[in-house]
Amino acid sequence: MKPNQGSSQGRDMSRLAVAARSAVEDATWAPSVHNTQPWLFSRRGDRITLRADADRRLEVADPAGREMLISCGAALFTLRVAVRRQGYEPEVVLLPDPDRPNLLADVRLRSGGLPAWPENERVYDQIRRRRTHRGGFKPGEVPESLLGALRREAQREGASLYLVEDSNAQAALAALTVAAEHMHRLIPAYRGELGRWAPAPGSRRREGVHETAYPRETARTEPDFAGRDFGRGRGWGIDASILEWLEEPAVGVACVLATKDDNPADWLRTGQALQRLLLRATSEGDVAAAFHTQALEVPELRELVRVHFCAGDHPQMLMRLGTGGTAFTSVRRPVEEVFTEKD
Repeated sequence: MKPNQGSSQGRDMSRLAVAARSAVEDATWAPSVHNTQPWLFSRRGDRITLRADADRRLEVADPAGREMLISCGAALFTLRVAVRRQGYEPEVVLLPDPDRPNLLADVRLRSGGLPAWPENERVYDQIRRRRTHRGGFKPGEVPESLLGALRREAQREGASLYLVEDSNAQAALAALTVAAEHMHRLIPAYRGELGRWAPAPGSRRREGVHETAYPRETARTEPDFAGRDFGRGRGWGIDASILEWLEEPAVGVACVLATKDDNPADWLRTGQALQRLLLRATSEGDVAAAFHTQALEVPELRELVRVHFCAGDHPQMLMRLGTGGTAFTSVRRPVEEVFTEKD
């Protein structure tokens, strides 16, 4: 091998290593259930692997790991966007080894002669701007043109976004979330699990749902979708005076993200579809999502949602879309805790 050739290959690999680390750091800003951040990344050569961190699975609320894999799928889509921004094309293989169920994806970084994708830069810019919303939204409609675009974004990742716009259907879906929330609160282990992922104010933990991520008092909407009780009646959360739109809180647009089948590959596709539509929504009018997945954690209620709200598809995410401002903030673990390199 000629010295120049070797030197060129070394520079290329060094550049790739920097790009991979930067892309993983961006990927950690994906949404995850209770902000558990249940992902691990590693790089060897030109490949990044994504694994589920099973120790972060919610044993009570998510025994099958469905929500954990949806969270990891959201991180995978974010990684894809970040890799493209670094000048590489991600070649993704989902679940590459059936004997290693926690190995979720193998991503090869391919370089050279890639076509420009102007939309990627716009989507990338939303990665750290996007926030999960909790509570009512500002008054006003989500544009029909955007809702149509979000449905197409979900389809590109193999999922379907069902809009629940009829007032009776919205009320029924809201009632299911309320019922599920009350059922959860009857289970001491569930309350304990929620408490472990909702630290007290002033905590230095870089995970979980901190008091800056939810309102102290949740204003009711009509119909009213139950939220998680992260404050547990202790007066934690953001002061409502910061959220000036709460004088007239709006419910927004209720919707269900669903897939034809219901297996780990579908859960990963759901996560990618979710993050794809969330970043698109953020880029157009600062539309955010409030998640209400309690009913999907109760098998009997999830079946009702499947039959009555998503045409027999399997519901994976239940949420509301609307404009909520940027008052809520979140935390993330440092990249060193989730990323290893094996060169």
